[in-house]
Amino acid sequence: PGEKIMSKNHEFKEDRSNWTVQQWTDYAKEGNKDLEGANLCGANLYRANLDGANLRGAKLEGANLYGAYLKGANLEGASLWGANFEGANLWNANLEGASLRGANLYRVHLEGANLVGANLEGANLRNADLKGADLEGANLKGHDIDDLRKRVAGF
Repeated sequence: PGEKIMSKNHEFKEDRSNWTVQQWTDYAKEGNKDLEGANLCGANLYRANLDGANLRGAKLEGANLYGAYLKGANLEGASLWGANFEGANLWNANLEGASLRGANLYRVHLEGANLVGANLEGANLRNADLKGADLEGANLKGHDIDDLRKRVAGF
């Protein structure tokens, strides 16, 4: 356990600023949802239940999130370069401004997800469910835009 610090809303919480990737991984697997700014680079979060988790600004480069549950999670501004999300559930997740460059989003459920301004260059979106997803201002370099439009519309 780390030392306690005062948060913005004047509550005391544990100082996790120097935690290792393993400490963050263990914390997440224990069901904790406050993972803002977490360093989870290369973490194995296979089928982890992170529904509703706050991962705002988290670093998950190269992390394994195969089959993970991230329904309604906040991943705003998260760094997800090269992460494996195959088969993950990201329904209604907030990925605004997230970097998903080179991420594996094969068969990912992104229905209703907010991908405004996200970087999806080189990401594998094959068989990803994008129905109702918001891709406004997203970097879609290398993707078939017409195909994506149809999938967002549910065709």
